[in-house]
Amino acid sequence: MVEIAGFAPARFSAVKAAFAANFAAGEELGARFTLVQAGEVVLDLWAGHADRKRTLAFDAATLTPVFSTTKAIAALLIARLVDQGKLAYDQTVASVWPEFAQAGKGAVTVEQALSHQAGLSGFPDEMDPVEWFDWDAICARLAAMAPLWPVGTASGYHPITFGYIAGEIFRRVEGRSMGTALREDLAGPLGLDLWIGLPDAEFARVAELQRPSALPDFGEPNAATRAAFLTPWSSPAGRGQADWRRMEIPSANGHCTAHGLARLMGALANGGWLDGEQVLSPALIAEASRQRIRGQDLVLPFVMSWGAGFMRNETVHPWGPGDATFGHSGWGGSCAFADPETDLAGAYVMNKQSTDLLGDQRARRLIDAAYAGL
Repeated sequence: MVEIAGFAPARFSAVKAAFAANFAAGEELGARFTLVQAGEVVLDLWAGHADRKRTLAFDAATLTPVFSTTKAIAALLIARLVDQGKLAYDQTVASVWPEFAQAGKGAVTVEQALSHQAGLSGFPDEMDPVEWFDWDAICARLAAMAPLWPVGTASGYHPITFGYIAGEIFRRVEGRSMGTALREDLAGPLGLDLWIGLPDAEFARVAELQRPSALPDFGEPNAATRAAFLTPWSSPAGRGQADWRRMEIPSANGHCTAHGLARLMGALANGGWLDGEQVLSPALIAEASRQRIRGQDLVLPFVMSWGAGFMRNETVHPWGPGDATFGHSGWGGSCAFADPETDLAGAYVMNKQSTDLLGDQRARRLIDAAYAGL
């Protein structure tokens, strides 16, 4: 029987039971689940091991790679620029990044790019996957690339390229990288254990991943799916793990605790407030999470509803019953969500990855039990 650390009040006893059941079924190696309501941490559970040999405990200080759950942080950072009047969702990407206008992309707006409508889900032409470690080279490729489908006609999930597009928009407007702004403006001052670009001093805290034995089900592959996921160069490779951790890819390589993610998303469920600081105005929370496009995604095998970088709950419902809930999921099972209707937010991280693209069943059971306890 696995020993579960942390705390769960009586009303969330079913969450703790579901957490234990995930381990008992052999579905977990190490994991953590945190809930925040009305700005307060109301549940925080962790258990298991941080390494595949099961010699290191998965504890409150363990960092986990959260892959695309990082996109929720990127979406928030862009929303803060809009809130500050430095950027508008309806302005063109090329207005801040002139080179992006190449190949007929001059009219692509910030909100279209953030809602996966820009047609740049990946690179169809062969390249060396080590190039992903060169920020400027990838941004130059994206600026020069012609869209893979007519912009604005459909969403097609951008698993890696999203981070370079959002990150370069941010850098052109703000001057700093997203990872630097996260550290200096949010994570540092508010005590959030969230990183985009991990310093070497933190490496010892990172959980070792147990990767899935199969690929996810992408449905019927098309050009957009192949470019996004299915080529040998569709994600970074050819450099060691240390370089991956140090690199800033705001779509894919955040290292976080569930506690840090849940507290950040808790602000978005609570009028923007976190420990007396307003992270985002209520108007911008509504605007960032507002639907930009809905329909069959060209890359993911789901009907998706996208906000300005956020996944919206209303089509697939990975995060409880609420249609207003928004957040993001990551490869292998992690997720973070905010529900403004109930002031509830949560995050789930783990190091045993599943093949679920969205709505990992382990997290679903925890979140469903949490809503039953409200």
